[in-house]
Amino acid sequence: MKKFKEVLMKIVFLIAACVSIISVVLICFFLFSKGIPAISKIGVTEFLLGKQWRPSSDLYGIFPMIIGSIYVTAGAIIVGVPTGVLCAIFMAKFCPKSVYSVLKPATELLAGVPSIVYGYFGLVVIVPFMQKVFPQTSGKGILTASILLGIMILPTIIGVSESAIRAVDNSYYEGALALGATHELSVFKTVVPAAKSGILAGVILGIGRAIGETMAVIMIAGNQAVVPGSIVDGVRTMTANIVLEMGYATDLHREALIATGVVLFVFILIINLCFSILKRKES
Repeated sequence: MKKFKEVLMKIVFLIAACVSIISVVLICFFLFSKGIPAISKIGVTEFLLGKQWRPSSDLYGIFPMIIGSIYVTAGAIIVGVPTGVLCAIFMAKFCPKSVYSVLKPATELLAGVPSIVYGYFGLVVIVPFMQKVFPQTSGKGILTASILLGIMILPTIIGVSESAIRAVDNSYYEGALALGATHELSVFKTVVPAAKSGILAGVILGIGRAIGETMAVIMIAGNQAVVPGSIVDGVRTMTANIVLEMGYATDLHREALIATGVVLFVFILIINLCFSILKRKES
């Protein structure tokens, strides 16, 4: 009976793995089969480097959306990564138990807040603040979206990074102390480098969350399909462009939006590929 259960569970796990792989393959097949023909009709150069998005005039240039996604994601990295990693280090190695019992559930609660709630928070708190700081603007733009996305990726980075730091064998820390290092030096020079791979995984997951975020960005980014001139200008990301227009798009317009999803998918693949390369170099 025990052997039967083991074989049964192996089959279940195999089926689950196959379903995951098949799902990814089907997603890739659907995106590329629907998106590549549209890119061919529009023209690769015109589609990727074109600066005008006017479906009514058959102009489908997504360069402003690509730039907008890159700027907003880069800003979220600048805001969220240092904050998240340092918070994870504090929670793992410096935080008193009484504070940890409050801080840990609070960070986990951030992960469960819906995107629309984050967007509303940005709309009623961050946007008015930006209007006061930059009176000549509407308050909606790259900087506003970057700050909000930086907050949104915190629970992902904190959770994964803290687990990675706690997974480091305590002998690393004790060895550094034995050699005369202080508590802070032992943590930052020994434990954190040993957990670098796990921390990097958390950062990559955070970047994936930032580049794929839609609802919150729609509410506070300004939704202007133009190449921004400064960090306070409004932008439209690729995800926002798809969501805003997919409801009424038809024919080539709809195919162009699916092709935008292909470009976004390739972006995420490149990020994961870079992560894999970095891991191989470390090993």
